[in-house]
Amino acid sequence: DAAHFKTMKEFGNSYEKILHKSGAQTTEERDLFLTKAFPAGFQWATSTESFKVEGAWAADGKGETIWDRFGHEGQAFNNQTADRASDSYRKVDIDVYLLRGLGVNTYQFSISWARVFPSGHRESQSNEGVLYYDNLIDALIESGIQPVVTLYHWDLPQALQDNGGWTNPSIIGAFKDYADFCFSRFGSRVKNWNTFSSPWVVSHAGYGTGEHAPGVKDYVTASYQ
Repeated sequence: DAAHFKTMKEFGNSYEKILHKSGAQTTEERDLFLTKAFPAGFQWATSTESFKVEGAWAADGKGETIWDRFGHEGQAFNNQTADRASDSYRKVDIDVYLLRGLGVNTYQFSISWARVFPSGHRESQSNEGVLYYDNLIDALIESGIQPVVTLYHWDLPQALQDNGGWTNPSIIGAFKDYADFCFSRFGSRVKNWNTFSSPWVVSHAGYGTGEHAPGVKDYVTASYQ
């Protein structure tokens, strides 16, 4: 309606004024804003998710994920895949350099279960995949950036999905082994952890409507399981 349009227009004009003002500032003035306008210890944070940025979808023995399969079967938007994404798997130094440039002190990322355990189970452990996260965590800490790690952001190993995925109770033991390994391997350096990212979306869109991987359309049973 007209009132809503007016509000949005005023917001847009205000935003544009701020944008133009910041664009005209010197580097020193911008730095002063960051250091003086917010309280000491304020956490400037950034975040990514493994599937969206890592690429290297089958590099060094990484297992296929449900989102790899979803994209390769043409079920994602515009038949797109994240086979390369922003290639973060091969760009740890560059990514951390850019984070330092942003002046942030916290970086949240997710671990790809299938990069650590390609089959979803401990016996399939990939040393190369583990080393990638070792290097990322070490580089962040050396740069004064606190790593915050999410264990699961939607990219379930396809091998587990072939056995029912989150609808099969056996996945409880598999996830426990995966979590135990991550805590043991990275826990001395990572002090803040998230378990599941948006679990409602996983159940609703992944197992209910089928809009997300693994594309199961079973709102009556599977989404509630």
